[in-house]
Amino acid sequence: MSDGSDETEESAASADEETAVDVTPETVGDRLDETETALENAETEADLDDVEATLDATETQIENASFPEPDDEEEEEPPAERLTARLEELRETLDEQRGPYASDVVEAIETGRETLTETRWTESGEPDVISAVETLVASVGETLDVRFDYGSEFPDEYATALDRVTECITETDLHADEDDDTIASLLDATDEFTDALDAAEEWDDLTVVEQLTVEGFYDRIDSQNRKDFPPELGVVRVAEQENDPDRILTAFERFDSEFMQENCVDAFRRMGTPAAYDAMAGLAQRRDRPAIEVLGKIGDDEACEMLHEYISDESNPPLQKTVLKALGEIGSPESTQPVANRLAANDSEVRSQAARALGRIGDTRAVEPLSEVLAEEERDTVRAAAAWALVRIGTERALEAATQYVDDRSYIVQTEAETAADRLETAKPA
Repeated sequence: MSDGSDETEESAASADEETAVDVTPETVGDRLDETETALENAETEADLDDVEATLDATETQIENASFPEPDDEEEEEPPAERLTARLEELRETLDEQRGPYASDVVEAIETGRETLTETRWTESGEPDVISAVETLVASVGETLDVRFDYGSEFPDEYATALDRVTECITETDLHADEDDDTIASLLDATDEFTDALDAAEEWDDLTVVEQLTVEGFYDRIDSQNRKDFPPELGVVRVAEQENDPDRILTAFERFDSEFMQENCVDAFRRMGTPAAYDAMAGLAQRRDRPAIEVLGKIGDDEACEMLHEYISDESNPPLQKTVLKALGEIGSPESTQPVANRLAANDSEVRSQAARALGRIGDTRAVEPLSEVLAEEERDTVRAAAAWALVRIGTERALEAATQYVDDRSYIVQTEAETAADRLETAKPA
């Protein structure tokens, strides 16, 4: 006695055999023709669901079928590829015919809400946005016969109003077939809302000059001090005179012309303001020498670690000299050893700058290497820099090391040694 499973398996096998025998490019093509006709005649979502089910079944047939390959000489597209391409076209048409749905309305309003809250609107754009929200809320309320209450604080309470509108539409549970007119009306209102938001003036629509004018960037220049062109340069110069680094930073960040960038950096170098540190450190990471000079004037120890990486680049002596000078101006004892290492640099000007940087740092650990430079260096300019550094360090040991060269063959070394001797003499008790 059978439980029916054998019969089911036989039926399935029979169906597979039938499929293998009956499925040809022609039969699949005929089925797609019928599906296309059904799609053209579909009037409801249920009709479209039936079409989609037919397309799914047809796709399975194509995947499982063993179609004959065309002869190479004919250069025809393989049947499976041709039929699949047509099936995908029908799927696209199916998707286009679906809806509209209430979810489309909700999605559009939620996108508009995000635009409302995340956009910086201009003074003239804000009223247009408010009007767009009010018009949408009123239209949805009229369509659904609902009243929405909300406050007038922009943008938060208008965003809340949009939240209430989307909640109401979702809870109304509109059906794509039965409520198609209602959904269409809501979509029209939503389209008008989206268009109004797109048309409203936002901050990014303004030019840089317009934005800065609104922010008061140009307020400090008048007929008395409007001497420079472009006027932004006048703002930078007035800001420097008034010790207003924030205004110069604004110019540096908003005007990317080489001319304005250079003038802003020059102002920062003269001011040595800590407010410029982050901006200049960013430039210095690209080994920008003027920015490195500013870091030296600012004198923040935080820059030292980055600058230490640059002073060993023998291929770029100008950069080495700029960095060494900046490290000397910063004066961090942590720089003593990295700077002292450059006393052996290939370039004599780099060696001189390293010696002077050690003098500015003032670390007594530099006395010994500077003394060795005085004794062993061939270039008198480097030896004179070492003597100057010893005088700058100013301890008795440092001054005594320099004083030994009061009769040196080099006048510039002798001059520094005499300065050291005078300092020692002055330091003696009366």
